[in-house]
Amino acid sequence: MPIVSPLAVNPLADGRQSDRAMLVRRGVQRLLLAFGAVAMPELSLKTGRRADLVVLGRTGEIWIVEIKTSVEDFRVDHKWHEYRAFCDRFFFATHPGVPADIFPEDCGFILSDGYGAEILREAPEHRMAAATRKALTLRFARACAARITAAEMAGVPVAALEGEED
Repeated sequence: MPIVSPLAVNPLADGRQSDRAMLVRRGVQRLLLAFGAVAMPELSLKTGRRADLVVLGRTGEIWIVEIKTSVEDFRVDHKWHEYRAFCDRFFFATHPGVPADIFPEDCGFILSDGYGAEILREAPEHRMAAATRKALTLRFARACAARITAAEMAGVPVAALEGEED
């Protein structure tokens, strides 16, 4: 299932994500923008793990959203526990074809159809240490700047990276 995009080629997809994961991500990102938050996809953490979406809210709160596209995708992933040390809130996001009851109750839950998303369960807050927050915020900013620079070098208009046109 192709993603509808104003760009011919999505400069933020690295080929490792399935079309279904990209669709879930798109809906979640639209929801986050409505909240005034921004998300950085596939951000590497200090541990070397890559979070599906690292979200920076208006007040500096940091969320991690882990996208799962099937029951099997959830069952084989044992790394998500490590992400809690790098966020104030942790969410799973999926699409309507995955049963919600497989996801732990102590995590937030977002349902996405690709065009939008809804938080069906809020994530409990567990504030990060100040030093971790500073390091992750700097990592987030540097990654954003590097990706914009790379997109500019590839000839992608910067305005196209700032938001999708409906």
